[in-house]
Amino acid sequence: MLRLEDQSIRLCDRMPRRSFMQIGGLAMGGMSLPQILKAQEQSGKRSSHKAVIMIFLAGGPPHQDMFDLKPDAPDEVRGEFKPIDTNVPGIQISELMPRVAGMMDKFSIIRSLVGAEGRHDSFECCTGHHFRSSQPQGGWPSLGSALSRVAGPVHPTVPPYIDLSHTMAHDPWNIKGPGYLGLTHAPFRPDGRVMENMTLNSINKGRLSERTRLLEDLDRFRRTSETGLTDGTYDGYTQQALDVLSSSRLVEALDLEREDPKVRARYGKDDPKVLSYKLDMGYQAIMSRFLLARRAVEAGARCVTCSFAHFDWHGNNFGHARKVVPLLDQGVAALVQDLHDRGMDKDVTVLVWGEFGRTPKINKNAGRDHWPRVHAALMAGGGMQTGQVIGSTNRLGEEAVDRPVHMQEVFATLYHNLGIDVASTTIEDNNGRPQYLIDQQTPIRELV
Repeated sequence: MLRLEDQSIRLCDRMPRRSFMQIGGLAMGGMSLPQILKAQEQSGKRSSHKAVIMIFLAGGPPHQDMFDLKPDAPDEVRGEFKPIDTNVPGIQISELMPRVAGMMDKFSIIRSLVGAEGRHDSFECCTGHHFRSSQPQGGWPSLGSALSRVAGPVHPTVPPYIDLSHTMAHDPWNIKGPGYLGLTHAPFRPDGRVMENMTLNSINKGRLSERTRLLEDLDRFRRTSETGLTDGTYDGYTQQALDVLSSSRLVEALDLEREDPKVRARYGKDDPKVLSYKLDMGYQAIMSRFLLARRAVEAGARCVTCSFAHFDWHGNNFGHARKVVPLLDQGVAALVQDLHDRGMDKDVTVLVWGEFGRTPKINKNAGRDHWPRVHAALMAGGGMQTGQVIGSTNRLGEEAVDRPVHMQEVFATLYHNLGIDVASTTIEDNNGRPQYLIDQQTPIRELV
């Protein structure tokens, strides 16, 4: 095993980068990288590249102002926005979302989501389980981690699970990881510090010297490994491990300078200050994340998660919505159209949702408070039947009155689109007990 000793550079998970990069003994749950690659192959990699992109709207987006407007409700419920027609007759959504409205045939709206636990937490949107419910030792894994364990990587040099979110100040909102599956199946987070060390930007004499030593060490280890591969000391998984360390595939996927400027322009410009509040808390509306998600899937990611903005609007609900929702509209519409243009719409499922909805009644601060009884989600791609609305709420948007859809049904649909049978697929927990991925195992029939 080669251990790269040098200055400690902290990653987003506080693990020193040089300690992390141990070739042959990569510090991921105590397994070496060749062992991980071998285990992933034994778990059965799939030939087709099915994937999920989940956009998490932290704080609970107001369903009454986006997907389920109530124009005939009293003033204290109706709010300030008007519904507009979409390109699907009979379906209307908020005037703040004209781009999605113009391609509604490529989307489906679920207006009757139930089962929210009511916590300001990404846990249920990431795992499908309630945080307060009984959990296996180590906790439930997120969908991306479970997918990493069950399906393995599409490409040996690209992590199956990538999280593009900023770190948010309210820690429960941060995207969840592997639970009992361990670091082997944790999401890769290409934050600024990680990407800085994956590329050769801002090179100075010290960094160049450091990289030169690194390359020399890698060259020595590669020569030794190649001898081992020749004489049978090492197996093919060691070669794959070397490929992971030397490949530029992921770096290139996350380099937007390689994207067609016309395509990039459709997604909009990044302006971290557009929300004008809580800028230092990680609640930013960065448009390029939608494009990065598509590029990461193209490179080989099976699950990409991304948080967007901040929706906990107990005050000034309508002022915040006028800034945030049109940006979400542009980013989501560009992503879904891009997937269709590239012939990826049958394989890649897009899900946009938050942890719960908002109160029908507007409070004294012109805001909406927490409302776990019902909320909404937007879905696209995955070969699903789109151009429809599933479920409905009562005239005030208080509760589902037609076709309640449990949040676990959404997960069952995601797994179905990925080609995974949740009725028969289990993963052993830390005590060796097989655990089903979710409890409610029937996908949404209207979609599949």
